[in-house]
Amino acid sequence: MKFIIAAVLLFSLSVHAQPVEANKFADVEKEFQALAKKFGVQLSDVGMYATVGEGQDMKVLLDINGKKTMIPASISKVATASAALAHFPPGHKFKTQLLASAEPKNGVLKGNLYLKGGGDPSFVSENMWYLVNAFLRNGITRIEGDVVVDDSLFDKVRYDVSRQKERVDRAYDAPTGAMSFNWNSVNIFVRSNGKGNGAEVFIDPQNDYIRLVNKAKTVAGSDNKLLADRQEDKKFEGDVIHVGGSIGQGLKEVVIFKNITQPDLWAGYNLKSFLAQRGVQLTGSIKNGVTPEKADVLAESESKAIEQVVADMNKFSNNYVAEMLTKNLGAVKKTKGASLADGMQVINEHMQSLGVPADQYRLESPSGLTRENKMSPFAMWKVLQHLRNDFQVQPEFLTSLPIAGIDGTLKKRMKNSKAERWVRAKTGFLTNVVSLAGYAGIEDGNVITFSFIYNGSTDEAKIRSFFDNLLIYLVK
Repeated sequence: MKFIIAAVLLFSLSVHAQPVEANKFADVEKEFQALAKKFGVQLSDVGMYATVGEGQDMKVLLDINGKKTMIPASISKVATASAALAHFPPGHKFKTQLLASAEPKNGVLKGNLYLKGGGDPSFVSENMWYLVNAFLRNGITRIEGDVVVDDSLFDKVRYDVSRQKERVDRAYDAPTGAMSFNWNSVNIFVRSNGKGNGAEVFIDPQNDYIRLVNKAKTVAGSDNKLLADRQEDKKFEGDVIHVGGSIGQGLKEVVIFKNITQPDLWAGYNLKSFLAQRGVQLTGSIKNGVTPEKADVLAESESKAIEQVVADMNKFSNNYVAEMLTKNLGAVKKTKGASLADGMQVINEHMQSLGVPADQYRLESPSGLTRENKMSPFAMWKVLQHLRNDFQVQPEFLTSLPIAGIDGTLKKRMKNSKAERWVRAKTGFLTNVVSLAGYAGIEDGNVITFSFIYNGSTDEAKIRSFFDNLLIYLVK
């Protein structure tokens, strides 16, 4: 329902908008210059392209280095979203399956159970419970074989080569796989346990893939000085989580997120744990493999609808989801071993179909977590304008964007200003890169389509304030 409402609202704005008043935005250039001076912005470091209205009434409000190619950072996800929504219709869902080639008898499956990944970026604990509960309806209580994880839909390259070269254990650098689980990250909850004592550490979800080494202590006060580190251990099939440092007695709980290194085994061990909690015994081990062609489906779980997956990507700028969606785009043409390069080819073909000038963009990464991507403000504006005008994707994309002062990466920006709720936009950030691209509504019914990119050394917080204050002025 909310997607239909969003479509009606924006369509209504477009149809009933008043003609753009000739003098209403006469001082935009002057305001831009004043704000640039106030926030210490060098004009050579900024690129902006913004328009208001539609068709013959459309007016260019800002064109500051509009055709200059710059590093866009995470607004690159706008292009990824556009390609995904073009190739997967609203309501499209990715499937995760449990299969077996042996026939269960008297509650026993004498053979392997196959966990087949369908590239679902949103497969989390709730989905695993659903899958296990559906499996239980087959009456199986014992599996005399292995859990074989089939993630062959995608290739085995877990990290986009355009990411930073050094791997880190934070959740934003999570690996990808056709069979993935809980964003390929683990939740670590730490609770104080009385001054001078150790601290309680809980792994969620708890399973045999993770081994915990807890050396955290509880101290006086309310400071969080916890240290957490995820390490691979070649002697152990999984990851080791080391938790140390201290938690203040005045703190109730602290949560830390760490990625894992082997998505297939991580998913398989969690399946084993969930099965055990429902009384299903597994005699074998967790392995990687391929599902036999004649295997029967015993249970199936569907993902969120594609529009909700795109929202997962855009609202919080999730790099993992961006790469998973891109590999799914590659799988449209390739049924096994789809790579990120396959998906990027689809995204670039989509950009060409929109008439984006070829000399004004270069996309190597779907997430923007790279300095190799290049795009002009005008090129990004072209994609945004397509998404605004194409009713087949307009409501889904609009709903996926962070809302100023309300949610996502814009939750704390433009709050309690004239722009709150009137701006929906994708944010971007890298060292010396700040970007913002989307739409700003005006009370007269017109909509501003804008693309702002900054590449320079001015403090990023000042650039964000510069962008925000300019939008507040435009909305007023």
